[in-house]
Formats: sequence, structure tokens, C-alpha cells
Amino acid sequence: MAAEPPSSPLPERLIAHLDMDAFYASVELLRYPELKGLPVVIGGRREHAPRLREDGTREFAKLRDYTGRGVATTSTYAARDLGVFSAMGLMKAALRAPDAILLPTDFDRYRHYSRLFKAAVAELAPVIEDRGIDEIYIDLSAVPGIREPVGHDPLGGIRSVAREIKNSVLRATGLTCSIGITPNKLLSKIASEIDKPDGITVLLAEEIPARIWPLSVRKINGIGPKAAARLAALGIETVGQIAAAEPAWLIEQFGKSYGAWLHEASHGRDNRPVVTFSEPVSISRETTFERDLHAVHDRAELGRIFTRLCEQLAGDLERKGYQGRTIGIKLRFEGFHTVTRDLTLDEPIADAQALRRAAGSCLKRVNFDKRLRLLGVRIGNLSHPGDAPPAAKARKTARGASAEAPSGAARPETLPLF
Repeated sequence: MAAEPPSSPLPERLIAHLDMDAFYASVELLRYPELKGLPVVIGGRREHAPRLREDGTREFAKLRDYTGRGVATTSTYAARDLGVFSAMGLMKAALRAPDAILLPTDFDRYRHYSRLFKAAVAELAPVIEDRGIDEIYIDLSAVPGIREPVGHDPLGGIRSVAREIKNSVLRATGLTCSIGITPNKLLSKIASEIDKPDGITVLLAEEIPARIWPLSVRKINGIGPKAAARLAALGIETVGQIAAAEPAWLIEQFGKSYGAWLHEASHGRDNRPVVTFSEPVSISRETTFERDLHAVHDRAELGRIFTRLCEQLAGDLERKGYQGRTIGIKLRFEGFHTVTRDLTLDEPIADAQALRRAAGSCLKRVNFDKRLRLLGVRIGNLSHPGDAPPAAKARKTARGASAEAPSGAARPETLPLF
């Protein structure tokens, strides 16, 4: 059913949220078109890559044969219909969809298509906030034709611009996307999910009671599982129930800041601008192992993984044009106990060897009394090469940080260094 025409003039701000449809999976379907319409899960290892048969057809791995602790990066809509979603453990997913196709991830390919779709959008609407590999916000407020009605449809100009953006993305990538257009970012994020896949949803403030309030509280970006569970315990399951609650009561239950935000968000109020550029706080790489690794018995394997993470991080820094002074590690042991350590150097670094040396110093401050399930390397305190050096102040060096290990940590010389 067509939406009712707006009873008031179009808002000053028209913000779009563009979300690529099942992005990683859709990129893989371009490579393997014979899988179109089938349940496909992305998240396997290199050995799960398709094998070419003698007759030229491909043999694909099945989810039923997977063993390990990996998680699904994403899945096609056919796999989602079977109950397989992103971040789900692959062993659990295999119970729900044993015959689903399993493919390895290929982030270089996904980043390539990400650049393509963002460039295609920028040609039509250059005010873009990059929110990740598969989604962006777009300020459409001043795009030519956006406020012009088409026939008897006062929203025709908005729909026309949205279709033009979608067609441009399709031409550039062969992929579809869904777009939500509203007066602000919060509503647009919700709207882009309403008519997936390949949808356009235009929603104005007066439609909030009819179209937003019946939705689950989890549809609001910023209400996570814990907050949703707390709301459910209070008898609140829909956005409309939050909107109907007294602001003072929400503040009493959730604190001044979050309680006030819940009230504003449930009424669709959000004044955040579309930020066209922001410096990252840090850049990191991490990996979860297929089996728990022992710091001594699996030292060689851990060393290779550690080196590869540092090399990948160095590549990220080079590609993005950064260097950094604060290097950190993240370790997750069996039992899900997580440990972090970091140190700040006098001078910024960016190459893989320097990253490995600094991160290795952090390893000396950890007691390896349990097996490892995750290892990560992070760099912060970022700057661009050629920037003015930071003001001189007392800082830990790699040597100093190693010497200042907590009293309960194992002595550095007794540790197996990867």
C-alpha cells in the first residue's frame, strides 16, 4: 500500500542510510552465480574454497562437514530463512542448515566492492559518512530534485533520487542495496531494514507512531541485548512502549544519560550530523584459533600467527596512511578470560618488524598459565607521517614497559616469546 502523502512540508534535513544487501555473500554470488537462491554461509577457512572438477563444474564445501569454533560472517537470505545469521557459531549453524554451502571470507575482494559502491554514490550525493565496509549515511538535503514532487506524489523526488542511487550502485558493482530516507540518522538506520532486500523506504516524522512504534526495541541502533532484556523485565518490548513511558521513570531505571536518550530515540529525535570524515582512534587485527593453543607446545604456530597479524596491521597502516605510538595486544584464554597490555613509544612506528618488537614487549607482561583461543594486535595514538611530533612528556618505552610488568606477572625471561 502506498504511503499517505505528508501533511506538512518536507523536513529541512533528508538523511539516507544505505545498506548493501547481504554484502559479503552477494559479492561471492557474483563469483559463483550457480549458488544464486541457495543457502550460502560465509566464514569458512581457506580449505573451504570451491574445487574445480574435471568437467569444469565446482565442488563446494557443505556446512555439515565443518569442525571448529569459527562463526558466520554473513549468510544469504536463503540461509537466513533456515535460521543462520551473522556471528552465529558455524557448528550451531550446521545443525540448522547442514546442506548450506560454506565459503571462506575474502576481505580484499569485499573492500574492493566497498570502494566501488561508495564511489558510485559519491558521484550523485557527495556528503557521505562512511560507517563501515557495507553501509553509509548520505545527506540528501541539497541534492538537486530531491524536493520536487513527481505527479501527485510529493515524495516523488526523494524516491527518484533513491532509485538513481540504487541503479548507480547496481551498475558499478552488480549488487543491490536497501535505502532508508528520513529526517535523521537514527530513523534512517531503522528504515533501511524495513523493506530489505533491494528496498526503498521513505519515512517522515508524522509516520513514527504507525511505522516505528510497533517495532521491537532492538530495532533502535543503541539498544543492545542487555538493555533489551532490562526493558523486557520492565514489561517494555516495543518502541511505542518506550515512547509512552514517563521520561523521569526511564531516567530512574536507566540513569540520566541513557534514560533521556531512550525517550528521545523512541520519538525519533536525533540531531547528529552526517560526519564526512573522522580520524580513527586505533587500528587492530585479531584472530580466533580453531583450537586452543599452548604457549610452549604451539609456540611455532603462535609465532607465525603473531607475525602475520603484525604484517596485516602494517599493511592497514600503509594503506590508510597512518603510524602510531601506542601498541597493544589482546589475549583471550580458555574460559574466555581476556587480557590486554599496551605500551607507548617515544616515536611513532608503522612497519611490521617494529610492530612485532613492540607487541612482543607487551607479551612479556602476561602470565601464560592457560591455553590461548584469541590473539590480537592494536595500534593507537595515530598520526600521519610528516605530522608535527607530539609534545615531549614522560612516556614508557618498550624497554621501560617490559621492566614495569605487574608484580603478579611471570618474569619476562621465563616466558615463551612467540
